[in-house]
Amino acid sequence: MPAESRFVAGVRLAVTTFSTLPVRAGRIDRPVAGTAMALAPAVGALLGVLLGGVLLLTGTLAPPLVAAGVTVGAAALLTRGLHLDGLADTVDALGSYRRGAAALEIMKKPDVGPFGVVALFVVLLVQAAALAELAGRSWPAALAAVVAATAAGRLGVTVACRRGVPAARPDGLGAMVAGTVGPVAVTVGAVAVALLAVPAVPGRPWQGPLAVVAALAVAVPLLTHVVRRLGGITGDVLGATVELVTTLVYLGVVLSA
Repeated sequence: MPAESRFVAGVRLAVTTFSTLPVRAGRIDRPVAGTAMALAPAVGALLGVLLGGVLLLTGTLAPPLVAAGVTVGAAALLTRGLHLDGLADTVDALGSYRRGAAALEIMKKPDVGPFGVVALFVVLLVQAAALAELAGRSWPAALAAVVAATAAGRLGVTVACRRGVPAARPDGLGAMVAGTVGPVAVTVGAVAVALLAVPAVPGRPWQGPLAVVAALAVAVPLLTHVVRRLGGITGDVLGATVELVTTLVYLGVVLSA
């Protein structure tokens, strides 16, 4: 298949994987999956534009905290809540102190344990609080912050799918995407997201990019720990990475010196 067709298939797979936007998936195989995971930050930026618009529009009609809550809800709706589900399942597995197949079995259960509930509560609370603060900023800064945080969350997936990282199971999303992204795509994605974050903090053009770098610096060793515990990555791990990195970037852009 020509490179352009692989790219188009990758775009379709990235959009269908990371959003509920009405796009049909095309060819699906590991080369296409690699393209999709490399393009994940771009899909995140698109979602960020939509969520930033929700925050700003709702903020003109309701108090900042209400606008923030609506935006968090919209984010869950636009992603089918899959990343939040992945966060809860991953934290439950890690909290069990089990390894390998035993931990993976916990992740497959439909219920959510206490560790997962607490993780969801903390992440959603921090995101809502950060968005409420962003709603009080100028619209260019608020939009840039939301776009950068949402793109950075998907950049976390690009990093998690880099070469050398195995899949925990022989099937599923993790098996399809693990180890499919090369170093060039990771580097380009990181630079692009860092540039998106420059306008996020008025008067401090360094703080947004620093928040992105710091979030990834936290996510990478955590991913290493998860791979050691589970034997590799899964779709749930990717979802957890999205929520973790997104939340850390939100936190980073609202912190004041």
